[in-house]
Amino acid sequence: MNSRITVTVFLWCALALPVAVQADSADNSADAAASAAIQEVESSAPASVVVPAGVVDNDSGLPEAAAPTEEAARRTTESTSATAFTGHDLSPWGMYQAADIVVKSVMIGLMLASLLTWTVWLFKTVQLHRARRQCQRLLQYLQQSATFAQILPQLAQYQSAETALVSSCQHELALSAAAGASADGLKERLSAGLERVQAGLSAQMNKGTGLLATIGSVAPFVGLFGTVWGIMNSFIGIAETKTTNLAVVAPGIAEALLATAIGLVAAIPAVVIYNHFSRAIGQYRARLTDIATALMIIISRDLDRQEHRDEAPADNGKTASGQLQEAC
Repeated sequence: MNSRITVTVFLWCALALPVAVQADSADNSADAAASAAIQEVESSAPASVVVPAGVVDNDSGLPEAAAPTEEAARRTTESTSATAFTGHDLSPWGMYQAADIVVKSVMIGLMLASLLTWTVWLFKTVQLHRARRQCQRLLQYLQQSATFAQILPQLAQYQSAETALVSSCQHELALSAAAGASADGLKERLSAGLERVQAGLSAQMNKGTGLLATIGSVAPFVGLFGTVWGIMNSFIGIAETKTTNLAVVAPGIAEALLATAIGLVAAIPAVVIYNHFSRAIGQYRARLTDIATALMIIISRDLDRQEHRDEAPADNGKTASGQLQEAC
C-alpha cells in the first residue's frame, strides 16, 4: 500500500514539474516583451517633449495629454491675426470694394465732387486769365484815347465782355442826347450804367465759385457720415461674432475711415481754390473799375471841351450831351 502511494506521488510530481517550468518561462518572456515595447516607445518619442508632472497614467507610466504651453498659445494668436489680416485687401481699392453700400455711395459722391472741383478750377483759371488780359488791353487803349469819338472806330479789335462798358456809355449818350440832359445828369446816369454793367460782369465771373464753397464746407461732414456708418457696422459685427480681436475689427474701421479721408481730399483743394479765385476775381473787379473810371474821365473831358468851345450851346440849340453824341 505504501509503495503504491509513493509511486503515485512520484508520478504526479513528474507530470506537474514540466507544466510549472513552462508557465514560468512564458511569464518571463511576456515580461521581456513588455519591457522591450516600452523601451522602443521611449526611444521613438521626440526629445523636446516634456511631460508635465502629475499627468501620468498610473498603469502604463505614459503621459495622458499635454496642456498647450504659453508659447503655443501666443503662436496660435499670431497665426489667427495674420490669417484675419491676410483675408482683407487693405489697399484703398480693396477697402472700397469691401465697404458697405452706404459707405460706397458716400465715397463715389465725394470723388465726383473732387472731380467737379478740379473741373471748375481748370475752367475758371482759363476764363480769369483771358479776362484779365482783355481788361489790360482795353484799359491801355482807353488811356491812349483822347476823346470818346476815337474809341469807337478801333473798338472792334478789342471785342470781349468788357467792351459792354463802352457800349453802355454809348447807349446812354444816345438816350441823353434825345432827352436834352445836362452834363451833371449825364455823368450820374453814365456812372449808374457802368456800375450795373460791372455788377453783371462780376456775377458772371463768380459763377462756379459758390460750388467750390459748398464742396469745401460740406464734404468733410459727408465723409464723416460715411465713417460713422461704417464704424456702426463694425460694432454690429463685433456683437455678432462676440470677439474683440483687433484683427477682426480693424479692417472694417479702416474701410470706414477711408470715407473721411476722401472727404478731406475733396474739401481741402476746394477751399484753397475758392480762396484763390476770390482774390483773382477781386483783382478782375479792380480792372473793371479802372476801365469805368477811364471812360468817365474821357467823357468828362469831352463835356468840358464842348462847354468851353467858342460856339455856345444856345447858338445851335443843342445841349452838351447832344453835341457829344454828334461827335461820336
